[in-house]
Amino acid sequence: MPVKDSYRDRVFTTAVVAYPGMVHIDEAKDFTPVIEKALELGGYTEEHRMTGINGGTQVTTGFGHGTVLSAADTVIDAVKAGAIKHFFLVGGCDGAKSGRNYYTEFVRQTPQDSVILTLACGKYRFNDLDLGEIGGLPRIMDMGQCNDAYSAIRVAVALAEAFGCGVNELPLTMVLSWYEQKAVTILLTLLSLGIKNIYLGPTLPAFVSPNVLNYLVENFNISPISTPDEDLKKILG
Repeated sequence: MPVKDSYRDRVFTTAVVAYPGMVHIDEAKDFTPVIEKALELGGYTEEHRMTGINGGTQVTTGFGHGTVLSAADTVIDAVKAGAIKHFFLVGGCDGAKSGRNYYTEFVRQTPQDSVILTLACGKYRFNDLDLGEIGGLPRIMDMGQCNDAYSAIRVAVALAEAFGCGVNELPLTMVLSWYEQKAVTILLTLLSLGIKNIYLGPTLPAFVSPNVLNYLVENFNISPISTPDEDLKKILG
């Protein structure tokens, strides 16, 4: 689609992406044109406050596996002391179809002694919620985007090693949302690693026929989501 003249001078390309009439940042990665344009525009003349979907005005990011594992001793001590009793990995794709507010309400209703790891676009349903801290660590830890699922796996494996158990024996529940093929690929990766007890929604992928679903339930204990109340009762007992 042709770029409009009204914003053509504010769009830059790099790497394999290019478009006629735009400034292209080449292999030298000299971003001077981008910086100069930003300085020229000058930003907002008045305070401009943006909110998340729940009205929050602040989010905390940067909890990739390197950051989380650097605080591993704090996390492990909090678990041993009973301050952290459960971990939830809530993430995946977002979409406009109704039913995705499930993830907002699920996170909102998690107990105060739990930590929510999150990644991918689904996090924008709840990442502006203020759920407080445990031992100086925020209860919501944003691990990045869908390609950062590797970080979540690294953290889960490290926790399992620290507690001398398998990943499936951890007090960890994955509550995932799917929308497109990449999310399905990540799900298949988790299954290939033997990860079980995953909650999946808001609707199941079209290729999950009754026979496929039965196989996933019997072999991996995958559960389609129901309601936040019912699923939390099922998870926490």
